[in-house]
Amino acid sequence: MSRSTDTFPRQHARTRRFTLGRPRSFTVSPDGTRVAFLRSGGGADPLHSLWEHRTDDGTERLLADPSALAPDGDRELPPEERARRERVRESGGGIVAYAADEALTVATFALGGRLFVCDLAAAETRMLAVEGPVVDPRPDPTGRRVAYVRNAALHVADLATAETSVLAGEDGPDVTWGLAEFVAAEEMDRTRGFWWAPDGERLAVARADTAPVRRWHIADPVDPEQPPATVAYPAAGTANAEVTLAVVALDGARVAVEWDIVAFPYLAAVEWAEDGPLTVLVQSRSQRTAQLLAVDADSGETRVLREDRDRHWVELVGGVPRWLPDGRLVTTIDEQDTRRLAVDGVAVTPPGLQVRRVISAEAGAVVVLASEEPTAVSVWRVALPGGKAERLTPPVGVHDAAGGDAALVVTSRGMDRHGARTVVLGPGSTTAIRNLAETPVLTPRVELLRLGPRALRAALLLPHDWVASDGPLPVLLDPYGGPHAQRVLQARDAYLVPQWFADAGFAVLVVDGRGSPGRGPRWERAVAGDLASAPLEDQVGALKAAALRNPALDTTRVAIRGWSFGGYLAALAVLRRPDVFHAAIAGAPVTDMRLYDTHYTERYLGTPADHPAAYARSSLLGDAAMLERPLLLIHGLADDNVVAAHTLRLSRALLEAGRPHQVLPLSGVTHMTPQEEVAENLLLLQLGFLRTSLGLKGGAGSGPAPTA
Repeated sequence: MSRSTDTFPRQHARTRRFTLGRPRSFTVSPDGTRVAFLRSGGGADPLHSLWEHRTDDGTERLLADPSALAPDGDRELPPEERARRERVRESGGGIVAYAADEALTVATFALGGRLFVCDLAAAETRMLAVEGPVVDPRPDPTGRRVAYVRNAALHVADLATAETSVLAGEDGPDVTWGLAEFVAAEEMDRTRGFWWAPDGERLAVARADTAPVRRWHIADPVDPEQPPATVAYPAAGTANAEVTLAVVALDGARVAVEWDIVAFPYLAAVEWAEDGPLTVLVQSRSQRTAQLLAVDADSGETRVLREDRDRHWVELVGGVPRWLPDGRLVTTIDEQDTRRLAVDGVAVTPPGLQVRRVISAEAGAVVVLASEEPTAVSVWRVALPGGKAERLTPPVGVHDAAGGDAALVVTSRGMDRHGARTVVLGPGSTTAIRNLAETPVLTPRVELLRLGPRALRAALLLPHDWVASDGPLPVLLDPYGGPHAQRVLQARDAYLVPQWFADAGFAVLVVDGRGSPGRGPRWERAVAGDLASAPLEDQVGALKAAALRNPALDTTRVAIRGWSFGGYLAALAVLRRPDVFHAAIAGAPVTDMRLYDTHYTERYLGTPADHPAAYARSSLLGDAAMLERPLLLIHGLADDNVVAAHTLRLSRALLEAGRPHQVLPLSGVTHMTPQEEVAENLLLLQLGFLRTSLGLKGGAGSGPAPTA
């Protein structure tokens, strides 16, 4: 099929949701003159290369091309790297991650388990002759050595001589050194397991013992000759991996970091920078208490810098803890229903400005991402010591940033354009980094709304060619609807798939309900003890409010679709509110909260033993006999996050109750769907199911024409 006749499902799949060709993973040199970043060669090229951007004149230079360095690519990825990519939802290939020294003179990365070193000044890359497979290589801050994980042990190699040594490792299959365990990577955003000291002479290294964790077995039914994959999965109420931390010298000498691991078993964050001591953030199993600890790297002794408590849970915020050059500690605190930036425990940002992430902390200011309106995210510079907050990006749109005062890389998405725009606010100049992503074949027609007494943020999309005389449209709700994710944002590219469904003849409504981020701690904690009631109530309330203000919505024909928590919410909707919802598509749904992981599930529901009623309220299995509407369940059989047992147990319960339904198993598919053919046809099959279920014209597999 030629690009000129592209259908949206094909383009959406081929471009990996329009992420290919976008610059990402920015690292700024200390003087602000250079920016290293990753970008693939175009909107359909899955191989990412390492690039350099100069901030004085905006020129770019290719530093490392994976197709030249490793023609065989990712065919021999070690399992630890496959797991890491799944945790961060990485769908690209080539150089998908890299690390650099403090001066941005050397970068290291792995390709197919082999270790590569790039001299950034000369733009020359060489393979370091070390035994593989290599996972997560990171140079020390001085650029003399590189540490990496191989066979669950931490190794270090001299960059000049390639001489290697094992710093920490153990025999046996249950213990890893230097890797993030499952819940850290999946739920805490801690995707690494070792941290260099500022002088490059030792490291803080996490040890994870998964022996106590239950083993689950994920088989590939398509290939019965292959043994099932065995994973250590800490389901709610069961044992976690035992995680400790040690300071390890280059000669292998080891000092254990001491804290009350029984009371605080979760190692949530580690920071070791020039401006402060080795600092660790630990959480209680209930997540209601968190301690920030300063570590004496010589003795391993710790002292409590601060302790935070919340009757529901203490939220983990990206980018903190940080230390200012004068020794003050940067964190966040929840105060006056606002997540506020704090310096030495004192809030410095105003009530109502919700801090989402800390970007940098330097002598004169802290740069953060924050929201006054939850659908918009801006970059703010908070001056110190006074705390005056200055917005660096427009109040509309969704913005992200990397770097700091020397140079700030700002990526902006808005309702007025396709894709993202990246600029570098450098010393005395502003330059742009090219975005090579494809332009979508359709343009969303979006109306952003505030619905009902809770002012629920919502987006309504109608067909491009619809006029009122055409009559009301069947409605499709398309939510995520749960904690830690937003769908309603001031960014056009957030609505591409909803618009494709709209152009197929639907009024598509996207709603963020209680539990979603950006509206403050009280809003987030409204789902404590019950993940079902408030999210479902908000979808129903938003639908009714939208229908009252817009006669285009036909509430006698309403469907709902979603993935992950959105899939859970879709199945929940037709089970508990068949009076409102007439069909549902549930992709990778969590149907039984007892089967989901500890850190996520227990944050909201506690443990099954202590709070059985909370699990019963949030489970779908007990509602199976209530199904009276068409339901399509979709699940990847290789999913190790929301395992296929969720869908299969609900399907079994529905069958036992005599309730007809459909199940679409996806062979070899994980929680992501990066396979091009799968991603394309999934959209077409969903559209066919919706049309059939609601009695609409058009058979399965038909779709709307491309729209400019």
